Amino acid sequence: MKVVVDFDACQSHALCVQAAPEIFAIDDNGYLEIKIEAPGEDLRAKLETAERECPTMAITIEEG
Repeated sequence: MKVVVDFDACQSHALCVQAAPEIFAIDDNGYLEIKIEAPGEDLRAKLETAERECPTMAITIEEG
């Protein structure tokens, strides 16, 4: 699976960071960064939570 973020839609609310800190972080400028673009299956539940809780729906999961 692959993490895809629409950075034009992202407003850096950081709910994804709370849900999946292994995958997401906020950089020194206050912008979202993806720490792991292709996380393992062990992080799927956290990534799905981050996707679901994103208020701007900027996060999607691509399979494959």
